[in-house]
Amino acid sequence: MLTLSRLLWAATSAALFVALPACVAPGADSGPPPQAIAREGAASGAGLAPETPIRMVTLVDDLDKPWGMDFLPDGSLLVTEKSGVLKRIDLESYAVTAIGGLPASADVGQGGLMDVLVHPDFASNGWVYLSYSVAEGGAFSTRVSRGRLADGALVDVEELFTAQPFFRERRHFGSRLLLDGGYLYVTVGDRGNRDLAQSLETHNGKVLRLTEDGALPPDNPFVGVPGARPEIWTYGHRNPQGMARHPVTGAIWVAEHGPQGGDELNVLRRGANYGWPLVTYGEEYGGGRIGEGTHRAGTEQPLVYWVPSIGTGNIAFYDGDLYPGWRPSVLVSGLKLTRISRLELDGDGVGAETRLLANLKMRIRDVRTGPDGRVYALAAGSRLIRLEVAEPAPTQ
Repeated sequence: MLTLSRLLWAATSAALFVALPACVAPGADSGPPPQAIAREGAASGAGLAPETPIRMVTLVDDLDKPWGMDFLPDGSLLVTEKSGVLKRIDLESYAVTAIGGLPASADVGQGGLMDVLVHPDFASNGWVYLSYSVAEGGAFSTRVSRGRLADGALVDVEELFTAQPFFRERRHFGSRLLLDGGYLYVTVGDRGNRDLAQSLETHNGKVLRLTEDGALPPDNPFVGVPGARPEIWTYGHRNPQGMARHPVTGAIWVAEHGPQGGDELNVLRRGANYGWPLVTYGEEYGGGRIGEGTHRAGTEQPLVYWVPSIGTGNIAFYDGDLYPGWRPSVLVSGLKLTRISRLELDGDGVGAETRLLANLKMRIRDVRTGPDGRVYALAAGSRLIRLEVAEPAPTQ
């Protein structure tokens, strides 16, 4: 495993980090500092991890429970806030503006305005996709809509999909979005009704596959199966909130929350059953077995599982050269263990795992690689951060 070298920052930080963006509150005396040396060490290691030549820089620190983000072709960033606001951040001036025309969402429990996805052909079609929770008669569900972004607002907004049925529980909405090859993938959590994750008659506890305009692909695995929801691509999921496409194999990887322990990283296979709640590496909160154990015929094993849980958020693949020793890796954001877990890619699987930023105690909700090749994350319930790399000090 490649390790990151330690550098002295004194000679370089003044040149690289002259000033914080204007929207970062100066002189804060509590919480993580606005800038900090990034520490990275073995996931199983104890104590303070070694320093790296990477620095965490806060770009914006006054967001309201940011949940998802995606980049526009001009390099600016769209960020959702759970309360129902979509913001655009100019990454040169750090100006933050609210986008108008959004559909109404229900900010309840773990729900609200969640993911945002910019169409790969946005420059020609202007489509932006949103996932969010909605209310109906005291019950709630996950909905996906899209609209065209024009002059600071969404126009031509259309509903594409609403998960069925609605539930009174206010948790496990899933809601990560991915477009790949003209298909729209949507994660939906078990909504607190775990046994239905095994039922093909409901959308909860599933990853769904639609066309990019919300229609039903005729080659979905359960099309024509009596009683089955034809949008289902995979099932047996608890609460998947991370999803990304492998840059080499093209496979779709999903990260999902386990119960007490048992968070998972899975590779999606058409029509496959990922086991929840029949099998899990976790247990009931407070202790107690769930299901039949960790293995069962006809269910998929996770590529990686975490005990204790790291609280998986979104994931991103990294295949660049900016960060020493990182190529290629998958980055997994952690809400509970407050870190980014970096797993080295090894063929179709993964190798060694390290923990990054754990010492800063920031919950990481989303992580992305930007068009500039740098890593961005939504952190600490209010921040947009970026990982910068310092140039080595010149030798004398």
